[in-house]
Order: sequence, then C-alpha cells, then structure tokens
Amino acid sequence: MKLHNDMGNRPIKEVIETHPKIGEILNKYEIGCLACTIGTCFLKDVVAVHVLGDAIEALIEKEINEYLESL
Repeated sequence: MKLHNDMGNRPIKEVIETHPKIGEILNKYEIGCLACTIGTCFLKDVVAVHVLGDAIEALIEKEINEYLESL
C-alpha cells in the first residue's frame, strides 16, 4: 500500500485523530479502527491484516490518496 505523505507508516490512532475522514473510509470497509483504544498499528498494516484482497485494498488506497490530495 503506497499512501501519500508516508501515511501508511503512521500509527492508526494518530492518523484518525488528524484525519477523521480516513477512519470513515476504513469503517466503510468494516475495518473497525474507530473503536480501538490502543491504536498503535500502522495504517498500512491495519488494511493488510484484514485480508480483504488486492482489489479492495486498491480501492482503500485510492480513496485515502484521493482524500489526501484534496487537502
């Protein structure tokens, strides 16, 4: 997963606090990071661990990058 601004290598809790829209994108694909209280996983790992398949991972990557480009 190649995300702009090295976003994939940031802890998910930090990502969601800074960019709530990314949490909404993950939630849309039933990746429940919004409810996590620990949040130390990196964004790239959170998506990979759910084994959603290459096509879905590509969609998530695209949506996150489009959001980041809009900032």
